[in-house]
Amino acid sequence: MIGRSRILGIDPGSRATGYGIIDRAGSNLGFVTCGTIRTESGDHIGNRLLLIYDGLCKVIQHYAPEVAAVEDVFLSHNPRSALKLGHARGVAVLAAMKSGLKVHDYSPRAVKQAVAGYGQADKHQVQHMVMALLELSSSPSNDAADALAVAICHANQMAFQAAG
Repeated sequence: MIGRSRILGIDPGSRATGYGIIDRAGSNLGFVTCGTIRTESGDHIGNRLLLIYDGLCKVIQHYAPEVAAVEDVFLSHNPRSALKLGHARGVAVLAAMKSGLKVHDYSPRAVKQAVAGYGQADKHQVQHMVMALLELSSSPSNDAADALAVAICHANQMAFQAAG
């Protein structure tokens, strides 16, 4: 693909971290892969973070994205959950940066707006639009779909910057 950019999208979570990789060439988007790195909630948080880090490093090494986009932490009513999510996000950013990738941050609202046209879209709407935009024959898991949505959001931002 001439002028191709490979984008890694990450939806961080302490129990499930979604990842999605797409290729962007001009205005065309192509699906590469997606998945979820799952941890056991009973494990020590340090072990869970190491699993997320190692998993993302393997994905980056295997698929060689050129840039990463990570969803920002949303405000949570539970401070302990927000702290764990922040740890998982930090490990995801670290894995990408240690692998030499520039990292871009997007709010959940911006991601939903980019794929569904509505900043308050629910998970089903995001999943449906990711399937449509990437012409997928089957539905990715919620976490993988969210990660693909983050990658699509960044691809749209790249297109916007190129046009401006």
